[in-house]
Amino acid sequence: MIAQVIINTNAKELNKTFEYNVPIEMQPKIKIGSRVLVSFGRSKSLEEGFVIGFVENSKYKLKDIEKIEEKDFIDEEYIELAKWMAKRYFCNISECIKLMLPPGTKTKTVDNRVKEKTAKFVSLKVEEDKVKEEIEQNLIKSDKHIRLLNFLLENGETNITELEMFADVSKAVIKTVEKNGYIEIKDKQIERNPFIHKVMPDRTTNLKFTEEQQKAYNAIETAIDDKMNSEFLIFGVTGSGKTEIYLQAIQKVLNEGKSSIMLVPEISLTPQMVDRFISRFGVNKIAVLHSKLSVGERFDSWNKIKSGEAKIVIGARSAMFAPVQNLGLIIIDEEHDSSYKSEMTPRYDVRVVARKIAKNKNIPLVLGSATPDMVTYFKATKGEIELLELTKRANNSKLPNVEIVDLREELANGNRSMLSVKLYSEIEKNLKEHHQTILFLNRRGYSTFIMCRNCGYTVKCKHCNITMTYHLKENKLKCHYCGYEEKPVKVCPVCKSENIRYFGTGTQKLEAEINKLFPNASTIRMDVDTVTKKNSHEQILNKFKNDGIDILIGTQMVVKGHHFPNVTLVGVIAADSSLNIDDYMASERTFQILTQVEGRAGRESLDGKVIVQTYNPDNFAIECAKKQDYKAFYNTEIALRKQLKYPPFCDIIIIGISGEKEQEVIKLSEKLHSYFKQRIITEKIGILLYKPLPAPIDKIKNNYRWRMIIKCLYNKQINDLINDGLEQIYNSNKSQDVRVVVSINPSSMM
Repeated sequence: MIAQVIINTNAKELNKTFEYNVPIEMQPKIKIGSRVLVSFGRSKSLEEGFVIGFVENSKYKLKDIEKIEEKDFIDEEYIELAKWMAKRYFCNISECIKLMLPPGTKTKTVDNRVKEKTAKFVSLKVEEDKVKEEIEQNLIKSDKHIRLLNFLLENGETNITELEMFADVSKAVIKTVEKNGYIEIKDKQIERNPFIHKVMPDRTTNLKFTEEQQKAYNAIETAIDDKMNSEFLIFGVTGSGKTEIYLQAIQKVLNEGKSSIMLVPEISLTPQMVDRFISRFGVNKIAVLHSKLSVGERFDSWNKIKSGEAKIVIGARSAMFAPVQNLGLIIIDEEHDSSYKSEMTPRYDVRVVARKIAKNKNIPLVLGSATPDMVTYFKATKGEIELLELTKRANNSKLPNVEIVDLREELANGNRSMLSVKLYSEIEKNLKEHHQTILFLNRRGYSTFIMCRNCGYTVKCKHCNITMTYHLKENKLKCHYCGYEEKPVKVCPVCKSENIRYFGTGTQKLEAEINKLFPNASTIRMDVDTVTKKNSHEQILNKFKNDGIDILIGTQMVVKGHHFPNVTLVGVIAADSSLNIDDYMASERTFQILTQVEGRAGRESLDGKVIVQTYNPDNFAIECAKKQDYKAFYNTEIALRKQLKYPPFCDIIIIGISGEKEQEVIKLSEKLHSYFKQRIITEKIGILLYKPLPAPIDKIKNNYRWRMIIKCLYNKQINDLINDGLEQIYNSNKSQDVRVVVSINPSSMM
């Protein structure tokens, strides 16, 4: 028996199968997807690999597989998915397989994987009646022994720690009773429970659908009943009740004995979504997977899913690869969110992967958003995706009143504060009425850059060509790209002037100003700097919701999907921050984030108000967001994209070349461009190929960055062209100093 093995490596030249002999004793255990250790090349240590196929004969003299790990295997269908992803996303098969391994197994040594958490449990070894009889006949004389045995008779098998505590006996007593043959001590697996500190919500039942919700649900129900691979877009205004449709569709799938995957974009959304799911389905059927859980907790959740105990998986992008048994439904909430595209190898779009899995399993895929991705909505208008519209809020609450404030007029009137006069007065009014306020600013830190007023010098990261952000609390300058920190400069290193000024604003500065302007108001801040600890997302959100905090200040973490009944005012401090970037999606992102943040206000009986501060009040994205008019925005933006040949009318492929030696980066960029150009001319391939140029941020983490842009209608011919070009480069360029990555329709053009 001969196994085809993929070695777990990032080396592109090793992205191929190697043949190994399977020893007779391993043959009953080995399968496609098995994780193995093999002797490879001249390496003295064993290398990790994955079996992706078998052949009958080989023309080579083969080495034996040294070890097989029976527990860590991947289902064959996921091996096929990994092969497909590797070709589509221009990476190694092993890099895709790693997404599908249990958490904690990404090591070269099988024995170092995360283990099940075990504890010692004590149980009776002798029949209960015999133990009772011997106690009654005074054959067991020690009071401590009798106390221990009576406790086990009443409570059954017990954790040894709890036995010591509640039966008031020592380890020595337990050991003696074990030695006397009455009890046995065994190691048993226990689950690391991510819900252990959660206050369990009250159980809920299905809510009555509105007419629009019922129509949407019926379409999904029909696809479930007919076992159809249908794709749906639930396009509903904020607060229209998309989650209730998700819940009832999942209940339908559960009733048929099948499982569901529910993806959410932000970890900050997970606690609220989990609460709603627990209140409907209970805690035992649910498993959560996201990066803020410990490796052990994710490992236990993974096993709970693989065993079939967990029927509902809730998580971020990576949860798509969980080993779900008998999958019946995939739901992607807030489907427009950029976090659904991976910016690390493999650079996959989880919506595309979900589409592939749903097609393979012949099950429905449901996407939901108040502000759908332009490409998704375009497909819906063309009939490729079934469009399900929800135009009204589910609880009959009104959409908030939105007011645009022109910051140019504020400056002309002498107001240099972060708050316009209008926003200040509305916050003041909200505080008097004991209602809550959310203030949104999509920049963390205190000041976004430091500049010398005399010569114009700005402080940049020494590893990246980007300005550093000042953080007041730590009194440090930080690079938000590589994490480098340094003390603030007091004297300009260029002209020696002390005329150093802090420009721009971040959430720290906003919090400081709010505390100064409203000293009696309670505030809480939510951004990357305040959610570093485990469960900090949930703690901040619960504190704001339950402890009567007056003002929540935050970045985009606060704008998506949260439901706070007492929030009646939302203030957008700088609506232009996402507009003024070199990216064709800038208008779309601005519209989405403004519409989402507006949706946090007035979600129940209280009327909501939104104040949007901007220097560009006439921008069409801001105007459409004010009216929450997605279709007006879409019609304007889609016409521009058609004219400029942007998605969905073409695909944009960015080939990024980076390395510590700029000349090597340039040389490889030109070589790759020349190869593509020659192939395009010779084979008459329909591609717009642009010359390689420095990336907008041309240096990150000491690596110079160049990029080449391709516009095309992506298909197999173009996929083969790029894969061939990369193979040529890897074969001719043995140096590991230059790295090439390929992104299809990336979430950021930077």
